[in-house]
Amino acid sequence: MKKILFITGTRADYGKLKPLIREVEQAEEFEAYIYVSGMHLMEMFGCTYREIEKDGYRNIYADFAQIHTDSMSYNLGDVICHLTGFAERIRPDLMVVHGDRIDALAGAVVGALNNIKVAHIEGGEVSGTIDESIRHAISKFAHLHLVCNEEAGKRLVQLGEEARRIHVIGSPDIDIMLSGSLPSIDKAKARYDIPYEHYGIFMYHPVTTDYPNLGKKIRAVVDALLESGRDYIAVYPNNDKGSEILLNEYKRIEGNRRFCLFPSLRFEYFLTLLKHADFMIGNSSAGVRESSVYGIPAIDIGSRQKGRYNLEESRNLQHVEERREEILEAIGHVQEYRFEAKQFGDGRSTERFMELLRGADIWDFALQKRFVDLSSIL
Repeated sequence: MKKILFITGTRADYGKLKPLIREVEQAEEFEAYIYVSGMHLMEMFGCTYREIEKDGYRNIYADFAQIHTDSMSYNLGDVICHLTGFAERIRPDLMVVHGDRIDALAGAVVGALNNIKVAHIEGGEVSGTIDESIRHAISKFAHLHLVCNEEAGKRLVQLGEEARRIHVIGSPDIDIMLSGSLPSIDKAKARYDIPYEHYGIFMYHPVTTDYPNLGKKIRAVVDALLESGRDYIAVYPNNDKGSEILLNEYKRIEGNRRFCLFPSLRFEYFLTLLKHADFMIGNSSAGVRESSVYGIPAIDIGSRQKGRYNLEESRNLQHVEERREEILEAIGHVQEYRFEAKQFGDGRSTERFMELLRGADIWDFALQKRFVDLSSIL
């Protein structure tokens, strides 16, 4: 029986990994392990490890020994140290990481340096922050690439990755989005005591490479939301450097009857609320990806998602900078942007993932990778 170790550090990556974990858990030939790290363990952000525990997996390890600081480099080193010990104890056959967070980078480093195969989900994508550098670094440590689309796969080839290690499976969270098993909107509103008939969803994360300007920019965003006269479901940012600046600004909307502010939302309930929203606004990847699956208008603010979409293809999107007037103008036009797009997956990612696990190819790959020059394939 092969052991598959999934690394999750945030509510966002758990939403991506969840359908894969669930399927591996049910398969007789595999044993699933979940290493719970980072933001999941922090009370300020809702202690979301509890949501993982509620899902009832057999092998969950929440690493409460981790130390959480304001330094991303320190936190990375701490996760690497703790995860190394856990991986040595269980000796997984494959480690699965997602995206561009430091917990995923820690997983890729630990796997590569301990001769454990690493599968990276959603590599080959671009964004406007340090996250992109982290994502590409993970891809260079990973042995198997499970990408959303052909475009992402081509970028990995540009990074020197062998084409045979790259597989297009789509974004796994779309499996949940299109599953038909989400809670009803009435149930979601009741769970979180949301009184609104019409609302926008606001999610905004720190841009760590623009830290000196973060306070000024989030102030302009909150000014615009307050002035818009709309009702909002607002969710805390991630725990990157600068989150304290955002949370301090969010004190302006605490207690305001037009804002329901939450540290976190359970993933399936978030999807239901998104599906029934008037629009989404902020700089979260959910605004440029998940929103398009449901055809929900979205306003992408600032540079965090730069390069991650094409406005001609993602017709539900408007892009603005952190300027009050621009944001208000975009809010006034949201209903003109109700278009669906399916460029990130079709709801069959889990099926493709399990086909790969059950096949021979991924287990026959050499641990030692080689760089493929573009000149050799052009």
